[in-house]
Amino acid sequence: MNPADLARAEIRALKPYASARALADSAGVLLNANENPWPPVNDAGLSLNRYPDPQPPALKRRLAEVYGIDESQLLITRGSDEGIDLLVRVFCRAGLDRVLICPPCFGMYGLSAKIQNAEVVAVPLLETDEDWQLDLSAIEQAPPCRLYFLCSPNNPTGNLIDAATVLALADQVAGHGLVMIDEAYIEFCDRPSLADRVAAQPNLVVLRTLSKAYALAGCRIGAVIADPSVIDLLGRIIAPYPLPTPSVAAALGALEPAALDRQRDQLARLAELKTTLLAQLHEHPAIRKVWPGRANFVLVRVDDAARLVADASSAGIRLRDQSAQPGLAGCVRLTIGSDNEMQSLTEFLRNWPS
Repeated sequence: MNPADLARAEIRALKPYASARALADSAGVLLNANENPWPPVNDAGLSLNRYPDPQPPALKRRLAEVYGIDESQLLITRGSDEGIDLLVRVFCRAGLDRVLICPPCFGMYGLSAKIQNAEVVAVPLLETDEDWQLDLSAIEQAPPCRLYFLCSPNNPTGNLIDAATVLALADQVAGHGLVMIDEAYIEFCDRPSLADRVAAQPNLVVLRTLSKAYALAGCRIGAVIADPSVIDLLGRIIAPYPLPTPSVAAALGALEPAALDRQRDQLARLAELKTTLLAQLHEHPAIRKVWPGRANFVLVRVDDAARLVADASSAGIRLRDQSAQPGLAGCVRLTIGSDNEMQSLTEFLRNWPS
């Protein structure tokens, strides 16, 4: 089945807006976009007075190379958030279609569905002695959903989902749904991406981002990897100029070979810092449980999560209280920071609670 057949009929029939850059390239005398002909002060050679390409060819080519996919399978978005929003708007009819999520998980899946007035079916993860797991039986028993959102490594629990499990679910729901696997943190573990499985599994969608491992959270560069028919539909409703020129330039710089070598060194150092923190957390008398996870953060459970977050804040350290998430009462997420930042956290925890 063509996954595009599952999209809203009005989106399939929609003729997308044609921007000036979509109709013509940026070469020659540019009198087609009502731009200011002079660049601003401190332009740094970026031609910021000109609208950027909607999908910059050089960045699209480089991302496809890094992800090991064909360019036709890729849409560059303003972070993963925009990709999630586009998928919900394209495939969910307001008041009719459902989205499945597995909390505790990233909040944008459910929020985007609610904005679209799509029903949210929540199948909570199962807490085990060592980790968290999908409740596969409950997912199978859930009503048919248009979109199935999974995250691996999951935020905020850090657990991985086996590739075989994701692909089996995609097979199971192929007649009525798409499976989204959010790989925002995939670079922090040794698990390969499922991006190269999209060609053989047309209803599988992979979300990637440069915000985490590539250190470009401020640039808002994400990617949707999907069947070309899905990419075409998402492209029909994306903003005409979604990618700011400085962000595109920064992304290209971050994907150069030398920058990727530096990234690998940083990932290795973060892993070392995480190991040191975990040793302290396991010995800490006030930490009731530790989930190491496979990403650049650790989840812990304490008797009073609000107090831990407030006391850390008073010491100038910002932690994330996850207690409002299903199953995470008393839980706090700690991101792995720089050497100096982790030293500050270590000193704080050594004296907490005072």
